[in-house]
Amino acid sequence: MKKKKSTAKSVKRAVLTAVGGICLASAGIYLGVGYYYSSHFFPQTVINGLNCAGLTVEQVKTKIQNRILEYSLTLKERGGTYDVLTGDQIGLTYVDDQMVEQLLEDQNAWSWPMTMMKKKTYQFQANSIYDKEKLFNLLSALTCFKEEYSQAPTDAYITDNGISYEIIPETMGNTLDGEAAKQVVADAVDRGETEVDFEKEDLYIKPQIYRDDEALNREAEQLNQLTNARITYDFVDRSYTVDRALIQSWLIQDEEGNYGIDEASAAAWVRQMAYETDTFGLAHSFKTSLGPTIQLKAGGDYGWCINKSRTTESLIEAIKAGAVENREPVYLYSGKDRSSNDIGNTYVEVCISEQTMWCYKDGVLVSKTPVVTGSHATGYDTPAGSVWAVDAKKRDYDFTLYDAHVMFWMPFNENVGIHDSSWRTEYGGEIYLDNGSHGCVNTPYAEAEKIYNSIEIGDPVIVYYSLDDVVGPEPTQENGI
Repeated sequence: MKKKKSTAKSVKRAVLTAVGGICLASAGIYLGVGYYYSSHFFPQTVINGLNCAGLTVEQVKTKIQNRILEYSLTLKERGGTYDVLTGDQIGLTYVDDQMVEQLLEDQNAWSWPMTMMKKKTYQFQANSIYDKEKLFNLLSALTCFKEEYSQAPTDAYITDNGISYEIIPETMGNTLDGEAAKQVVADAVDRGETEVDFEKEDLYIKPQIYRDDEALNREAEQLNQLTNARITYDFVDRSYTVDRALIQSWLIQDEEGNYGIDEASAAAWVRQMAYETDTFGLAHSFKTSLGPTIQLKAGGDYGWCINKSRTTESLIEAIKAGAVENREPVYLYSGKDRSSNDIGNTYVEVCISEQTMWCYKDGVLVSKTPVVTGSHATGYDTPAGSVWAVDAKKRDYDFTLYDAHVMFWMPFNENVGIHDSSWRTEYGGEIYLDNGSHGCVNTPYAEAEKIYNSIEIGDPVIVYYSLDDVVGPEPTQENGI
């Protein structure tokens, strides 16, 4: 029995000894591992993206420094080009701020049995310094920062392509705002960024005026509307046209930038047109029914006279409206034919020396008749040497100055006119010298009727004394019938 008790005690003692050994060994391991991780980071520790498992503080700092030295910053430029800056080029250096020590201390090495196999990720801003002057000098040396290699932006503008005004779009160029760009790059380095896109950062100098600029488009629209106009004044055998090129020379701009027409220039053009085409009261060249062409003197009241102020006004209005049309000038006085020979083909012709009158309708002779004109002996000579217009047409007419009644009255020079004369039985010859009228053209009834039915108010009446002397004797008495 004693032997059995002794054996049991021995076994118990052995077990206790073994347990004690294990505990001592475990304690040693715990203390040893804990001591190790008091200066080393746990497995699966990641700091700022770096695998720091089992590394000491200094080893981690070395890794961080190496990472900083590997730093690069890509500068993306307009047009697809780019440059790369490295940490080494700008003297980038890690600044120890004891953050790694703090992370190791926070690790709590003595809790390793429970935490060492758990993944731990730490992220902190690793302080660094660099040589900013070196950075700025490096940037200044890059092509994209050099003025001689940059293309300045251009504003959108209006150009004349010969047919219309069009807007030429702006160009963006590639000129950097150098100072702003350098500061953005420096800020990116400070933040540890790896890319700067100059386009996205809005670092390029911009045009001042773009193709969609409201004022620019309004200007182009005004220019096109004004210069699209084409106004033609047609005078049958000649014409005067206000076209694009002429309008361009008249363009003016007001203080607000709006385009208009220089009224003085338009008025000068109208005056020149009037000078070249007006015929009212002026000398005329006339081919007589007797054959020769004579030169009638100025002084009659037939012809064309442009109202220059109103024509200028209407012209400017038409240009502003962009009109493309033929139009008439505004007239003070109008003739019947707008060609250079404004007498045309419908007229009455009187030759005093021949005591003959002709009437043409559309170039066809409808009457050739002897007449009696103003009495030369009493000073009632019929005014001659010019062209007058028929002022009126009246039937069954009583004169107020004299006791006379006519059926066809066609005045053309105040109280002087063409009319029938029932009191006469003879016409032509030399009757007018001693027994003529008070200035009017006395005409046989049938011929007066033909003429009355052939002409209209405003038609020309040409009176000349002879082929050699178109004016002839001047009247000394006030004319009338």
